[in-house]
Amino acid sequence: MKGLFHPESPLMQGLTKLFDCIALSLLWMLCCLPVVTAAAATAALYAAVYKYLRREEGTLLHTYFAALRENFRRSTLAGLAAIAVLALLVLDALVFRTLRLTGQAMGGLYGVSLLLCALGLTWWFYLAAYSARFNGTVRDVLRFSALLMLLHPVRALQMLVILAAGLVLSLALPGAVLVAPAAVCWAGSILIEKVFLLHLRPEDAQTRQDSTTGGNTDES
Repeated sequence: MKGLFHPESPLMQGLTKLFDCIALSLLWMLCCLPVVTAAAATAALYAAVYKYLRREEGTLLHTYFAALRENFRRSTLAGLAAIAVLALLVLDALVFRTLRLTGQAMGGLYGVSLLLCALGLTWWFYLAAYSARFNGTVRDVLRFSALLMLLHPVRALQMLVILAAGLVLSLALPGAVLVAPAAVCWAGSILIEKVFLLHLRPEDAQTRQDSTTGGNTDES
């Protein structure tokens, strides 16, 4: 029987995953500092969570930085487009909030603007996940990530709940921010990978379920 502190005991494996989540979260925050690299950093985080944490492939640093390097240009360009859209949505929300506070009729659209902001945030995560898992152009990343989100509204809603939970915990619990990015990405990847499987060719889906592939997969 394995002892409590044996490297393969549930306790030690759980602690190892926790420390890995903290390390990946810190890497993500560091690589997000220029802001314009946030999408590439998020795509690298998704790739590292999926490959290293979930499938135990490679090493933490190599997996993260390899994904960052491979997807940097495409993810950054797609991310800049997404940031522009999100900025417009946030600006609209602020305008409608002001109109609502002043009692104007158009202020009734404030709730709609908040919903659009939430959809934009969810789309951001889909964009990063798609960029991390598939090949394609910047246009492909923007288009297919949005389509996958819209085609599966229930999954998108669940993803939004996960993102919101991560944000609330980060604000409410000291130190949670050190784990939340990787933890949210882990939970989100479980949902999104199921969406990806629905749109793969049968042979590709079976290959991915068998966990025999590595790296990016071409769009079918």
